[in-house]
Amino acid sequence: MRNQSILNELFLYGLSDLPALQLPLFLFFLLIYLLTFIWNFLTIVLIVTDSRLHVPMYFFLGNLAGLDLCYSSLTVPRILFDLHTKTRTISIKACITQLFFFLFFAGFEAFLLAVMSYDRYIAICKPLHYPQIMNWKVCVQLMSIVWCLSFTQSLVHTLNAFKLIFCGSDIIESFFCDLPQLFQISCSDISINNLLVFILGSFFGGGSLILTLLSYVYIFKAVLKIQAKGNRSKVFSTCNSHLSLLFMYYGSAMFNYFWQSAGRHFFGDKVLSILYAVFLPLLNPLIYSLRNKDFRTAFQSVFGKIFPQE
Repeated sequence: MRNQSILNELFLYGLSDLPALQLPLFLFFLLIYLLTFIWNFLTIVLIVTDSRLHVPMYFFLGNLAGLDLCYSSLTVPRILFDLHTKTRTISIKACITQLFFFLFFAGFEAFLLAVMSYDRYIAICKPLHYPQIMNWKVCVQLMSIVWCLSFTQSLVHTLNAFKLIFCGSDIIESFFCDLPQLFQISCSDISINNLLVFILGSFFGGGSLILTLLSYVYIFKAVLKIQAKGNRSKVFSTCNSHLSLLFMYYGSAMFNYFWQSAGRHFFGDKVLSILYAVFLPLLNPLIYSLRNKDFRTAFQSVFGKIFPQE
């Protein structure tokens, strides 16, 4: 019986089975990927080449742009491949390898957002000591910690995912491999896996979120003590872009995993997954470039050199 045999390949359900939508979806996600690549690559180039952006905040933003490049390259090319070939099959090893990098990048972004909130806390609450506290050595050390934590939590989940046995349904209800979908089609005992998700999620994810929220609690207190409203809004404006990223990342992630854990597989589930895995890497650099004065100035300077006005 097919249901009793151990599977070696899985089938990605994808975005749509309608033939008429294959080409429009392919062109749409190809455009999204190109825009994501261009904006994030441009962000990195500006940060590296413009000396005015050689400060810790933009160092972390450059890491975020590099992360978004990798994040988008992990999911969107696979979407384009499946839309073009219509095969949608993936080996279990390739699926779990994709899972490793997806969890690594997701954890990396959570930890990096926490570090960026800590950077804003030091800049606003302890401005006189900022150069001494957030020196380049500390920045590199913080990024090293982010790398190690992301690698650790991703490796633990991946090693346990390799122990899963798939012998029933081979259909992954998504366009990429993630833990909830693998748990749903596995015929193994997943109690240990669920326990690890809870423990590591609480320790790493919850810890980074708490650190982020605490940083902004102190930031809000410091901003409220400023008497002049103009200075208050000017100080708080430096956090607007980061706060936007926080709301988008944690909001989409929580709704995405809540929806999946509730056993729902509707259109809304795919929309949330697309927002979480595809659109966020595009929106992150756009938010910073549109809402950050220093970044806009650097962009205008480079753009003026490339296309000088006579």
